[in-house]
Amino acid sequence: MIEIKDVSYSYEGVVALQNVSLVIEQGESVVLIGANGSGKSTLLKLLNGIIFPSHGSYRYDGEEITETTMKNASFSKRFHQRIGFVFQNSDTQLFTTSVFDEIAFGPRQMGYVESIVESRVRDCLELLDIQKLKDRSPCHLSGGEKRKVAIACVLSLNPEVLVLDEPMNGLDPKTQRWLADFALQLNRAGKTVISSTHNLELTQEIAKRVILFDEAHCIAADLPTEELLSDVELLKRCNLVDDTYHRHMGTGHHHFHMHRV
Repeated sequence: MIEIKDVSYSYEGVVALQNVSLVIEQGESVVLIGANGSGKSTLLKLLNGIIFPSHGSYRYDGEEITETTMKNASFSKRFHQRIGFVFQNSDTQLFTTSVFDEIAFGPRQMGYVESIVESRVRDCLELLDIQKLKDRSPCHLSGGEKRKVAIACVLSLNPEVLVLDEPMNGLDPKTQRWLADFALQLNRAGKTVISSTHNLELTQEIAKRVILFDEAHCIAADLPTEELLSDVELLKRCNLVDDTYHRHMGTGHHHFHMHRV
């Protein structure tokens, strides 16, 4: 479904991705991990057609995604219907005067008749259990409520792929738990889920595959979750953990601890 080949990208001469290649198949749940500035968010923006490779190519379902192809209104509309992006900062994504209109915005842009729009909004409100927020202004919601509304906005288009950039940032533990479970449910329902995070415990819960970026903005490893998270020396080399890091092994689960003095 997704093929990245020899992709590099720079912001005003500063390298953000360096010779990155990967393939993500339909129905996978993949997590990107790495230190701050290693390239995770840049790759997610590229996957969503917000930026384009300085070098190399990106294909989605066999079609190359370029600045030229995305200028084609019909192609761009179809692409953004198939792959949905939830930004790290929900305030970036929310801009209308009510939650209902936020969720309705995408389907309306796609040209659906209002009865279909209203049906999709109702379904998303119910799916995320935010019916009571329907008439509220997004700017007056809590961080967790904003994140749920942002996800509902993306799901209103029923995308094949859901991309989540640092989805746990700023959320309380209860909302983090809800979001992890929700991502699992979506993946089990057939959605491809791609996330970035620093949370190693979350990583082992929601992903079968982990892609690790190093501080040279390259892919340092692309492995099954358990195998990668067991390689403590690799995690240290990529500046994700320090010498005090260890894993507590329990029956059927692992807890990750990064102790600080």
